[in-house]
Amino acid sequence: MTTVRHTDGIEVELPDGRVVHADASRPDGDIAVCSHAHGDHLYSEAPDSMVCSELTAALAGVRRDDAPTPSTHPDIELLDAGHVPGSRATLITANDTEHDETVRILYTGDVSTRDRFYLNGFEPVDADILVVEATYGTPEYVFPPQAELEAEIADWFEDTADQPVICMGYTLGRAQEIQRLAQRAGRSRLLVTDAIAEINSVVEAHLDVDFGAQPYNAATALSAGDVLVLPGQTNSLSFVDQLRESSDAIKAGFSGWAIDSSFKFRGDYDETFVLSDHCDHEELLDLVRSVDPEQVYVQHGAVDEFASYLTRETPYRAQSLQQNQSTLDDF
Repeated sequence: MTTVRHTDGIEVELPDGRVVHADASRPDGDIAVCSHAHGDHLYSEAPDSMVCSELTAALAGVRRDDAPTPSTHPDIELLDAGHVPGSRATLITANDTEHDETVRILYTGDVSTRDRFYLNGFEPVDADILVVEATYGTPEYVFPPQAELEAEIADWFEDTADQPVICMGYTLGRAQEIQRLAQRAGRSRLLVTDAIAEINSVVEAHLDVDFGAQPYNAATALSAGDVLVLPGQTNSLSFVDQLRESSDAIKAGFSGWAIDSSFKFRGDYDETFVLSDHCDHEELLDLVRSVDPEQVYVQHGAVDEFASYLTRETPYRAQSLQQNQSTLDDF
């Protein structure tokens, strides 16, 4: 019997009683896994060892006070998740001696099936149990083709070359994508905060990429042609508005949520672009079909909506995985 729980992270209890604990702030299972180095998936105190990519371990080390030792496990295979640099999905293979069979459990973590920039998109594999995210798990979230999105943003960078622009993006992932698009457009100067520069340096050391960014601080004057990339969580801080006014800069937001026109107004952006590190609704459906599981558990995001859609519109058994709720599967 395999048990899947959403507690502090995702717990998968295998038929032999071992527990795989993924993306927990305090991992306490037999096997600790970290899918990627975004703060809501990271530990508060590093375990002695953790199944994760070397890049995720290195990024975790600059985002937390300590870094885990990246390890492997014979029952776990890490697969490119396509979300952010270093992100991995987890494929667990377990023997169920009671039923004399092998069970495959796939935990995607945050996931994108698109090849983007220097990231390989997630390639689905067969599994008996699928634990999948649903950030954009409702039908209205369908993104244009990636090449079209990137061309639109690069064209905008070219069209606004006579003004400074302020771009808001997650420190890990979106910020690096924005930098690559600004480079493609040939903007004259690319500026980033210390937090983004620190992430840049780790990614550059592990991947064949050079962002070419310069450090930004309060003494830096923005001028025409400059692109300043700021962490998304700073968007509501007063210094951003002051900088925007003093430099006559254009402020832009980048997110899958930009499908909804309210995103522009909520963030007080001059421009918004659909640029996401997650699957859209159709891509999530394609992922489920490709994995072809006997059971789907949906965690994070539109969990009830996506689970209901799967149950109603597809042949798959699906259930939303609520925090502190256990589910049992007998294979």
